[in-house]
Amino acid sequence: MLNKLDPEDGEQIMDYFRTNILLIREKALLQASVREEKKLLVENAKLKNDIADLRVQLQEKNKRKIAKALFSPVPPPAKPVHQSDSVCVPAVSPVHPVQEGGERPGRRRRGERRARTQSDPLGEGPRLDVSRLDIRIGRILSIRRHPLADTLSVQVVELGEPTPRTVVSKHNQGQDIEELCGHLVVLLCNVRPCKLKGVTSQARLLCCSTSDDHIEMLAPPPCSTPGDRVTFNNYPGEPDRELVSKDRVWEILQPDLQTDGRGVANYKGAWFEVKGKGLCRTPTLTNCSIH
Repeated sequence: MLNKLDPEDGEQIMDYFRTNILLIREKALLQASVREEKKLLVENAKLKNDIADLRVQLQEKNKRKIAKALFSPVPPPAKPVHQSDSVCVPAVSPVHPVQEGGERPGRRRRGERRARTQSDPLGEGPRLDVSRLDIRIGRILSIRRHPLADTLSVQVVELGEPTPRTVVSKHNQGQDIEELCGHLVVLLCNVRPCKLKGVTSQARLLCCSTSDDHIEMLAPPPCSTPGDRVTFNNYPGEPDRELVSKDRVWEILQPDLQTDGRGVANYKGAWFEVKGKGLCRTPTLTNCSIH
């Protein structure tokens, strides 16, 4: 007859099964992240090809303009006027008339076109303000501690997209993170996916912290829904598809992201706003940097 299973051996077996379940879950998340990353790479390659085509079209257009200017017929010289002529006919100048302010109409229109295409990658340079950040509202579907870091947590977040995203973020020491399940949060969504201690994070959870490492997440308006975009009244531009690391857009803009004396999140005085629903703020922290 078989001896009864020792309780200590049973606990070790249960630990073994728990560890294997966690590893299987991690593998599934990593596979989903790899598929999403491949999809993003294909879309980026297509976007680069589109930009290259636009550059070629612009160059061809400029060449046609130059050729047209070079081969256009020269206007006939003006007929000289003699004193004996009974009618004085002034010579017509082909030069455009100069309007008030000393600027020709054509030059002014070109300047307006440059201003309108300031955000075009084929123009003089992209804008650099908070509208380039794709900040949206999400809902935490599940949360657990990172298996390799006690201060990190792994959340599965709904963002109104076909599939939820995995987000790795820092949390307060000793905090019961399970109570955050179901909470609405504010996320930066157009960052490049990156691995944190072996887990791929597909967005950045926006929060504030104090000098003693007390962390508070930005709270969206209560009636927000996953996928709502955070906008800024004075900066109406559209966000980048993905922030390019070498441009350091987040690093340049982040020092101007902060909460005011009432805890309302803002960028240079422009509030984090969900149109028609309210403002984003922190529960208790004020005059803090957002990161």
